[in-house]
Amino acid sequence: LVMSTVQCANGAVRRIGQALPDVVAIPHIYGCSQLGDDLAQTRRTLEGFADHPNVAAVLLVSLGCESLASVEMADELKARGVHCELIGVQESGGTAQTIARGTAIAREMLEAAARVLREPVSLAELTVGVECGGSDAWSGVTANPALGVASDMLVQAGGTVILSETPEFIGAEHLLVARAASPEVGAQTDAAVARWEGEARRMGVDMRGAQPTPGNIAGGLTTIEEKSLGAIQKGGSTTVQEFTGYSCRPTRRGLVLMDTPGNDPESVTAMVAGGAQVVVFTTGRGSPAGCPIAPVIKVATNTEMARRMADDMDIDAGTVISAGEPL
Repeated sequence: LVMSTVQCANGAVRRIGQALPDVVAIPHIYGCSQLGDDLAQTRRTLEGFADHPNVAAVLLVSLGCESLASVEMADELKARGVHCELIGVQESGGTAQTIARGTAIAREMLEAAARVLREPVSLAELTVGVECGGSDAWSGVTANPALGVASDMLVQAGGTVILSETPEFIGAEHLLVARAASPEVGAQTDAAVARWEGEARRMGVDMRGAQPTPGNIAGGLTTIEEKSLGAIQKGGSTTVQEFTGYSCRPTRRGLVLMDTPGNDPESVTAMVAGGAQVVVFTTGRGSPAGCPIAPVIKVATNTEMARRMADDMDIDAGTVISAGEPL
């Protein structure tokens, strides 16, 4: 993984990625002009990608004067045992020299990664993020409940499932609270939903003006409550073990709720930074959004869309209706 610590280093990161197509290059727009919790969340998310089970090594590329403490972050990652190197555009002598130096380091990292041997591990080591985007009226009938069955199976095997997008709990949060492992987890869930609705009111807007989206409505969804009742089915029916913050690693196995926006790329980013090695993403309208470092399995809610967007879809859950298949 080659990743910028600040947007000013994006050019060098992109060029290293072009020079070595076997690396994953991640530019982004954060890392400076941020304060407090905002900056802390950016660092936590970047560290989550760098210290991810799917990543063999990481090259961090900084500018050298950003708000994010790049040297401190690199030292922290090394202390965790991550194969990590940090270079800076300013201390390297400019962009061209940074690209040359970074390409050489990344090539050595690739050679080391190629020597890693695969080993079988228990399903209990697997964390799966569950996502829905571009939902339609079939989402809560086919793909989401089918994914819920899979989530229950993984939890029963000792694994972990992350269910996110707090604004899409609205109107269904009481069902999650009723399954909470403790009163504290239930209270955290209720408080997070109230906070999202409160922030919308503070800005003088109605959360229901953005949820459901125009595409959701065109697909047959009518209210945020209807959408939420379908969305939470992705997590299955097991006990809610924990409520965690954006991109925070779960501390308990089983079904975990993560506080994220109801926006697909931001939600997937958070779950992967939180340790999800795989994401399963249901969609009714058809969404191609993925993730640079984790497979994103696309599950279509209806057969017509699955055929129309066959290049983007992996599984057709519309067969629950069209062919009478069980969830």
